[in-house]
Amino acid sequence: MPDYRYLLSEREIPKFWYNVVPDLPVPMSPPLHPGTLQPAGPQDLEAIFPHALIEQEVTAAQNIPIPEPVLDVLRLWRPTPLHRAIRLEKALGTPARIFFKNEGVSPAGSHKPNTAIAQAYYNKTAGVKRLTTETGAGQWGSALSLACNVFGMECMVYMVKCSFYQKPHRRTMMECWGAKCVPSPSDLTQAGRKILAEDPETPGSLGIAISEAVEDAATHKDTNYSLGSVLNHVLLHQTVIGEEAMAQMELAGASPDVIIGCCGGGSNFAGLAFPFVPVKAAGKDIRLIGVEPAACPTMTKGIYAYDFGDKSGMTPLLKMDTLGHDFIPPGIHAGGLRYHGMAPLVSLLHRAGVVEAVSYPQMKCFEAALTFARAEGLIVAPETSHAVCCAIDEALKAKEEGKEKTILFNLSGHGHFDMAAYEKYFAGELSDYEYPAAKIQEALAHLPKAS
Repeated sequence: MPDYRYLLSEREIPKFWYNVVPDLPVPMSPPLHPGTLQPAGPQDLEAIFPHALIEQEVTAAQNIPIPEPVLDVLRLWRPTPLHRAIRLEKALGTPARIFFKNEGVSPAGSHKPNTAIAQAYYNKTAGVKRLTTETGAGQWGSALSLACNVFGMECMVYMVKCSFYQKPHRRTMMECWGAKCVPSPSDLTQAGRKILAEDPETPGSLGIAISEAVEDAATHKDTNYSLGSVLNHVLLHQTVIGEEAMAQMELAGASPDVIIGCCGGGSNFAGLAFPFVPVKAAGKDIRLIGVEPAACPTMTKGIYAYDFGDKSGMTPLLKMDTLGHDFIPPGIHAGGLRYHGMAPLVSLLHRAGVVEAVSYPQMKCFEAALTFARAEGLIVAPETSHAVCCAIDEALKAKEEGKEKTILFNLSGHGHFDMAAYEKYFAGELSDYEYPAAKIQEALAHLPKAS
């Protein structure tokens, strides 16, 4: 009888973060200053980030030590379990072996605390008293609220408006940890007031919420900004997922042929997949698949270009897969995947052919989530359902081809705060939305003129 779970002891939590930069097939393009469009230096980030995180953003070192105070907090839930989805395999009748890394066991219910704890720690040691951030579905806002509570800091969260009202219990969760959460766009910032004046009924977007959080941080001396995805240091902190998974797959006597993660900004996918990049480069036949919603098809329909990370053009320009910073995605329930850009590191690997990208409509993802829940008992977040959907598709392909295949995906968060989304699905109130090509081209037409 095969094991269902593969566990590591607390002593086996990774002691170093893995940095993929030295293993990239081509060098990264530098970020550009939003005013001059010239390469931005570390000094351009000092207004909103502590020095230690800026160093991690630009470092070429392959292994970065994890500070002991960070490890001490990570021990609350790490290492996370690796599961073999034996019941799902049987339900699908597939010869494939399906494994998943369960990041939903963290106090905030997702992978996000892996970087929130690190970012709060580095800001605290730099003397920062308050952090601002944006959040889509609320997973990141919850995680940073937890981290700020741990280190005795204030936390201000700008939550995308449609998600703020779709997921009220996420807001309550943040408040339990002492954070303040408001719908974005809000009347608290110049950026928010401008957008509300133009469109009072806007559903909001992560780009808008980022503009508000960055403005808030830049106008308060005791405050820094914290980002939950996209940037190099954020993806770096998430690599504990893949490092643990490698050790656990060895315990299982298996090696993944396909590695899957949902993609909004790219952090949970990168956290699982990046430690396997040098293995793939060494000749191992591994497919790394990032899954995004058809309603926000950043990699599958966007272009690779310099763009702002926020709606108002306050952030440095990053070379990334983008739909344009003016892109306002529809209010699908996978709120954490509603972002116009993809992490520069993921984008580079995608354009280099190392990473594959696919997109799925939300109805197909909810169907896959229910298949998974009824086999494995776990109800996943709408974001994670995209990874589940791809894993099921890959398992069914193996069945059609009569081939054994080992599939590993990241269960990046549970769906316990997403019952309203499931309720709407059962009531027939959800529908698919594929963003029109003309609308995408309209957003892309406003890209900054940067080479």
